[in-house]
Amino acid sequence: MTEFDLIARVFAPLATAPGAFGLTDDVAMIAPRRGCELVVTTDTIVAGVDFFQSDAASVVAKKALRVNLSDLAAKGAEPFAYLLTLLIPEEIGLPYLNEFAESLNEDQNRFGLSLLGGDMSSMPGPLSISITAFGHVPVGRLVRRNGARAGDLVFVTGTIGDSGGGLALLKNPALSASVDVHAVLAGRYLLPEPRVAFAPALRSASASIDVSDGLLADLGHIAEASCVRVVVEADWIPRSPELIALWGNGEDAIVRAATAGDDYEIAFTAPTLVRDVHTPVTCIGRVEQGSGVVLVDAQGREIAVPRAGYCHF
Repeated sequence: MTEFDLIARVFAPLATAPGAFGLTDDVAMIAPRRGCELVVTTDTIVAGVDFFQSDAASVVAKKALRVNLSDLAAKGAEPFAYLLTLLIPEEIGLPYLNEFAESLNEDQNRFGLSLLGGDMSSMPGPLSISITAFGHVPVGRLVRRNGARAGDLVFVTGTIGDSGGGLALLKNPALSASVDVHAVLAGRYLLPEPRVAFAPALRSASASIDVSDGLLADLGHIAEASCVRVVVEADWIPRSPELIALWGNGEDAIVRAATAGDDYEIAFTAPTLVRDVHTPVTCIGRVEQGSGVVLVDAQGREIAVPRAGYCHF
């Protein structure tokens, strides 16, 4: 099949928005929703780095899309469209791409967005997937990193460290874990659940970020952008029973969870609790005058953290 045959057969059915023109043109057209601003984010995932070469196409497709939806959600934005760029090695054939597209369609229906366009090319290296996602947020309601103020509280959705535990199990099959623990933790790594439904409630937060590189590392970005100090109470960090079963409940286990990446939860600051009925939210600390992010124990003593999170370079 030629590139254009592949686009027409596999990906054009995903381009349901009027401005996508059925992927028959060189551009797409976006008309912002009345009273809203456009929010744009982009992320790339690469085989052997962000997912396993053996992962199913259905899992890879959804992970590529969902890591972008997590960024939009953390800004208070609702997704509506995306661009897709594929760099495809020779061993990837039509069955893989069909499964890939079918899974994107499932998530399009679930999260309410459509393909606008993109690009693809063959390459000798690993499969590489780049997605640029677009969202709507009411004018003036974008939640940035730089709004945290001394006196705010620090919150996080869901549980922290599960994806790191899942990655450890997938990389080392010799680790001891029950079938249920393995399924829950590995599932959190393979297929994140972006907090899209939480986006409208989050607009009352003062600062926000999605937890992709590690809870402490990402809160450090808020601290830096807001020129404040973020204090995280180690004992308050929510961890799942499955992660505790795998790593234990000691201080080292908490540090490991707080510095693991790929959780795709939302960490945010606000003067008071922000919640909705569908999303678990936990207060994990406070914002003070100063700089940086620190993890403290129940006595208020700072816990040494050798590495705050994942570093891409």
